Amino acid sequence: MSIIADPATEETLSAREARQPSSKVAFFGEGEPLRLDAGRTLSPFHIAYETYGELNAAKSNAIYVCHALTGDQYAASPNPVTGKPGWWSSLIGPGKPIDTDRFFVVCSNVIGSCMGSTGPASVDLSTGLPYALDLPVLTIGDMVRAQAMLIDRLGIDQLFAVIGGSMGGMQVLQWTVAYPTRVFAALPIATGARHSSQNIAFHEVGRQAVMADPDWRGGHYLQHGTRPHKGLAVARMAAHVTYLSEAALHRKFGRNLQDREKLGFGFEADFQIESYLRHQGMTFVDRFDANAYLYLTRAMDYFDIAAEHGGRLAEAFRGARTRFCLVSFSSDWLFPTSESRAIVHALNANAASVSFVEIETDKGHDAFLLDEPEFTGAVQGFVSAAAKARGLS
Repeated sequence: MSIIADPATEETLSAREARQPSSKVAFFGEGEPLRLDAGRTLSPFHIAYETYGELNAAKSNAIYVCHALTGDQYAASPNPVTGKPGWWSSLIGPGKPIDTDRFFVVCSNVIGSCMGSTGPASVDLSTGLPYALDLPVLTIGDMVRAQAMLIDRLGIDQLFAVIGGSMGGMQVLQWTVAYPTRVFAALPIATGARHSSQNIAFHEVGRQAVMADPDWRGGHYLQHGTRPHKGLAVARMAAHVTYLSEAALHRKFGRNLQDREKLGFGFEADFQIESYLRHQGMTFVDRFDANAYLYLTRAMDYFDIAAEHGGRLAEAFRGARTRFCLVSFSSDWLFPTSESRAIVHALNANAASVSFVEIETDKGHDAFLLDEPEFTGAVQGFVSAAAKARGLS
């Protein structure tokens, strides 16, 4: 099997590529099945990813960046669909907290998504049709297992660090539990050890909105030439509210009217917040697949790293040798600080190396994607200290 680079097809980490992002796809054939938590296998499959920086001779400077629910592999390079800068361009790059002059950064699109990795919109070679809902239900564990296969393909035995927020933070935690000897440092941000009933409830509202759209066609909309845009837009609107805080919403919108001086006494967007959410919904459907949204929200719902350890979180981290830094945000009610503290307590029970910081901000859950100087400083401080302990110059 080969790794195919775009535009070149040479499998290499040469100096020619070293300082530029490189869009690649790793293909895993029939002889390299991905074993799934659902008791099935996925084969063949592929993973789309980007790299930044250069892998050193010892292959000891690799950082794996894990994206959130609707993120992608374009962490620090322009998104080819939206044209927008990478979602973590403020953190990743030369001289930045995740310094690509020092580190080799890998960011892949999770399986089950829709930006190049195998997902429900991918073609099932056994039928010649999109998988749709015939794709097995996936878990965070499955995503990380696929990532480990990619790292093996790149010839990297141990990652210097795994970093990610929200669903990306779940992947970070899964890495440390499933592959404790392969992760030197871990930075789980704005996340939890399992999904709460409240979060599952919000996801179910979104899924039902998608499935209630007549254009969803039982998940087979691609075969019918339709897309459930209205349902997916509503799902995005509901989810987006959870990414913000009440203070942030009030500061940005209050009860301000949208392009009018008085109430319209109808059901158009009278308020700015209504217009904002409608915009968020409609722009989202242009870049994301509806079935992928169902699969990824389900994967988050199923996440519970203590489940296989009798519900005891400390048991999941028994013998942990990874250096941890947990980050939460004071106004994040999707993954409140209490959830990060629970992880810290479980790590402390194992005498693990762990630090913790709660960032004071009114920006809510999405603060990890926004300009937040204290957060930037925390990332830089932890990565630098871990690099020193690792012996990376």
